[in-house]
Formats: sequence, C-alpha cells, structure tokens
Amino acid sequence: MSDSPQTLIIDDDLSRREVLDASLTFLDQQCRFFSFVDWLQSVQDNEKISSVRLVLLGQSQLPLSLEKIIGDLAGQYPEAAIITIGQWREAENLPEEIGARLVGQLELPLNYKQLLDCFHKAQIYYGSVTAQASASDLTEMFASLVGNSHAMVSVRASMQKVAGRDVNVMITGESGTGKEVVARNLHDHSARKNGPFVPINCGAIPADLLESELFGHEKGAFTGAVSSRPGRFELAQGGTLFLDEIGDMPLPMQVKLLRVLQERKYERIGGSKTLEADVRVIAATHKNLEDMIETGDFREDLYYRLNVFPIEMPPLRDRIEDLSLLLEELVARLQEQGLDSVKLHPVAIDSLKQHSWPGNVRELSNLLERLAIMYPEGVVGVSELPEKFQYIDEPDPERYQIGAAKQTIETSLNMTPALDLLPEGGVDLKEHLELIEKSLIEQALSRNSGVVARAAETLQIRRTTLVEKMRKFGIQRK
Repeated sequence: MSDSPQTLIIDDDLSRREVLDASLTFLDQQCRFFSFVDWLQSVQDNEKISSVRLVLLGQSQLPLSLEKIIGDLAGQYPEAAIITIGQWREAENLPEEIGARLVGQLELPLNYKQLLDCFHKAQIYYGSVTAQASASDLTEMFASLVGNSHAMVSVRASMQKVAGRDVNVMITGESGTGKEVVARNLHDHSARKNGPFVPINCGAIPADLLESELFGHEKGAFTGAVSSRPGRFELAQGGTLFLDEIGDMPLPMQVKLLRVLQERKYERIGGSKTLEADVRVIAATHKNLEDMIETGDFREDLYYRLNVFPIEMPPLRDRIEDLSLLLEELVARLQEQGLDSVKLHPVAIDSLKQHSWPGNVRELSNLLERLAIMYPEGVVGVSELPEKFQYIDEPDPERYQIGAAKQTIETSLNMTPALDLLPEGGVDLKEHLELIEKSLIEQALSRNSGVVARAAETLQIRRTTLVEKMRKFGIQRK
C-alpha cells in the first residue's frame, strides 16, 4: 500500500460508494471503502492502513455509539480528521476531547465543493496535531537555531519543508537575526550536504569586482589578472551558493546573475569555455526588495527567480521569550572560543528583555563577549550592565556599599594625595589598581572631550592600548 495520504470511508449505504469513488478519483485521492461490519472486523484483526488523513463516516445499520467509533478511530489513526456524511444525533453531545476530532459534516446530496472543503479541513487538522509532535524533532534537527517561540517554531517548520528540495530560497529579516545560520542549516540538511557551502556578501565587494568574484576570470582578462581564478559559482559546484545582502547587488550584475539562474551556464571573464552551474542558490537580504522593485533598484524577474521559497527571520524583540535560551547558547559558544563563562542575574535578564535590540542576536552576542571579558566567571547584575541596557533600577544598591576595603578604595580615588596609603584592614591590590586606572582613563577622556587619541597622549600610552583598556573596563566614548 502506498504511503500517500488516504481517505477511509466507512458507510453502510452502498449506493453512495459509486458517487464518492468518482468524486475522490477526480480529486486524485486514494481511498478505502468499508461497511461498518467490515471495519469492525479490521479493528479486531488489527489491520492497519497507512497514512490515513481523513475518515468519512456514513450511516450505520448497527446500533453503534459515535463516541466509541471515534475513540477506536483515534487509536488507529491519531492524525486523521473525521467528517460525518449526513447528521449523527450524538455529535452535539460528544465529550470535548472526542468531539475535537469531528471537524465537519457533509450535507447530502454530495458535491465537489463540499468534498474539496473536507480535504482542506483535514489538511489543517493534520498540520495542527503534527506540529507539536514535530517541534521537538525540528529543534534537535536545527540545533543552532535557538528558541521555542512561535516565530522560531514556524521558521524551523518552513526549513524542514524546503531543506530537502533543490529550489532557491530567499531569507529575509533585519541585520543580525541569523540569516546565514539558516542558510547553513538548509545546506547541512539537503541532498547537497556533502558539497561545499560558499557564502559571498554582495554588499561588501566593489561593483567592478563582483562579476569576477562570482564567475571567476582567466589570466589577462583585465589589468591585475595575473593568473586564472575560479569564481564562487565554480567553487560551489555540487553544493550551495549563499548570496548574502542580495539587495546591494548592482543592476548590471543582476542581469548577469539572472541569466545564469535561467540557463544554468556561465563563462569566466575573458574565457570562452561554458561552465555548468550545478548549485543551489540561497539569497538573503535585510532590505525590502518589493519596494526596491517599485523604485527600479531591483529586477522583478530576478526577485521571483530567487524568491521561490521565502523564509522570514523574526527580529529578537518579537521573540524576546527566547532571550534566556539564547544567552545560554551564546555563553557556551564563547567558552568554545576560549573566553571565560559569565552568568547573568535574573534581574539583569529582566532588564535585557526590555531592550529593543536593533542589532538583534548579533548585538546580544557582542554584549555577552564584552561582559565575559569584564567579569570572567562572574555574575552580572543590573549595575554591571552597560548603561543603555539598564532599564531596571538596581534592586539592592546597598550590596555595593558593603566592605570596608571597598569603601576605603573609593574614598582613596576621590582623595588623590592618599592614593598610596595602605588601609588598616588591607586592600585587594589588583582591584585597587584597576579602579585607579579606570578613574584616570575616565578623567583623561573627559578632559579631552572624549577624543581617544588625545586621551592616549595625556596618559602617554598608545591609542590601541587605550582602546583595549576601555573595552576591558566597559568605558564608552561620550
């Protein structure tokens, strides 16, 4: 038996079989017919029909309970929707859990429009009952896409549908939302996963060099072409070419790209040999390409060639419930890169949730990297966050006033003549020197109106050294 979706029809009115068979054949639907006696026998024999998505329940000549019938069908086919042919009096009094499987009723006489509507209802029901079951599998499948928000569940579901299909994909979304992560995941779960994944940022390469970058060139093709060089299409042969920031591609280059996508052939600059373009193209942009089409800045035909399957990445502010999971993932990645771990106090996380995150996940990653450098293996509260992330007042400011040594250090910083006096209770020398250093840097920046180069001259250190120290202490230019 085929694994294609099937319709199960249980009905003791044999006169309807011919009508239903003709209608379902017209709709290209596979179906199995049973009388209620035959169906009960199949249940007893544990006969299993694969891929049943819809059950049409006709009239029974036996005194059967609708609740019992639906319960048995649910056990056999948990993903199938049930629709009655004609009216069953019990339908209105079914328990809620059982009644939820009954998604509609076919009115007699039957017609094409009604049947088509039945299959649409069954499709929606199947999607709803399988979405939750597959969510955890997709989370594991696309592990680098962190988040359990509805928006991210939807993104992963879209990726699962298109990953194995060799069609062009357009990923849209604001900068920093993780469009390249999506592209790499699509490649890794495609039939081309053993081939190369070749990214190119169309906005980072000068217009006069972009053609050479994409298609390559032969020796002597232009001034400076001292040797032959393959382009990104050639390097991506058998794999995936990721065209990042496609909205920044110049119009003349758009024409050439469209030709390659249509004909699947190209030549190197200065060459005469035709090369095959056996690549899957995934494009990404933070721009609104439809608006650019209206203004004449992007070709409409290229847009539709690239936008076969669109995936939109949500901004972080629209899935802020994922913030805690993202923090855990990003801290783990920082540790893999050799940086120290850092933990965030729950109140600090609450404060971060109120930020608008214009830089999205990239901005969050940069913040964590800075905090890991400033507070290695430490705990970051609201007061340790950079000022622009402090949306909540410090809930316990008194904790920052505790400790005689700390108070002595702060006092010494405000009394320059006493900087070299050792407090009676002793002092943490490293912390004391860092506080002094931070204070002197802030004073130098203030005296020079925030100009780093001048402040470095005042402190008699290199500008790059000062920049590193500012990053270490979290000092911002003002």
